[in-house]
Amino acid sequence: MQEAFEATFFYYKMQQKSNHILKKPSWLKVKLPDAVEYKRMKDILKTKSLHTICESGSCPNKGECWSSGTATFMILGNTCTRGCKFCDVKTGKPLPPDNLEPLKIAEAVLQMSLKHVVITSVNRDDLLDSGACHWSKTIKVIKITSPKTTIEALIPDMNGNIIDLQTILQSEPEIISHNLETVERLTNEVRQKADYKTSLKIIEYISRSGRKSKSGIMLGLGESDEEVLKTMDDLLKAGCKIITIGQYLQPTYKHLPVKRYVSPEQFDNFKKIALKKGFKHVESSPLVRSSYHAEKHV
Repeated sequence: MQEAFEATFFYYKMQQKSNHILKKPSWLKVKLPDAVEYKRMKDILKTKSLHTICESGSCPNKGECWSSGTATFMILGNTCTRGCKFCDVKTGKPLPPDNLEPLKIAEAVLQMSLKHVVITSVNRDDLLDSGACHWSKTIKVIKITSPKTTIEALIPDMNGNIIDLQTILQSEPEIISHNLETVERLTNEVRQKADYKTSLKIIEYISRSGRKSKSGIMLGLGESDEEVLKTMDDLLKAGCKIITIGQYLQPTYKHLPVKRYVSPEQFDNFKKIALKKGFKHVESSPLVRSSYHAEKHV
């Protein structure tokens, strides 16, 4: 009797959830990967025990990017100290940083013959410097072993600590990216512990340092078009000239639901507006993610 009740209750709850889930539109189709190149990339990463945001973050473009020989490496482990409600990276107590990881990343970049590489990381609020020294070592080793490879550092907010940010800046990546993720009104709901104004301060400091700054936002979390335009203005005021705009996709039932699917036409419209406002590079379409076509932004 109890088992029957639990089964019925589970079915009822699932029905409730399914009633609130928007059906994915036809334009959200993922390209099938080149099997040979995809397997080569996966084997290299597995052999060196390296993490990518492509896998840990369930990126829809993994097949396309890996097939073209590009990947976004995720350093400092694959366990985040925060639990943002949009992100599929696992949350918990991370292991200590792997001191050999910078060398492993550099070896992988060399082995893959990458002309451009994107490095990102989980949030490491458990570390005194939020992982800044590990970041710096990774970038410097890549520059020594692959001097012609350009680097984008897609960093967390470093808890707003400018000294830690300066540590990363001194390693001289060509682009430093930090995502706002969403509009100001929704930041507290979407991003755990993060602050909209702190993120803008980080981006402004990067811009003033002379490095190219970049940021990205997701649509479909409940923002209005007017709020998207205001976010563009805030980024431009902070000196940011590269922006990515993509559709939020709900990873699991535990994450925030999709409030709307933005049409490809509207994404094109946002791109035209962003360029007219003063952005130099704009990636805007449903499946765009932070490092999509990142090599073009250098």
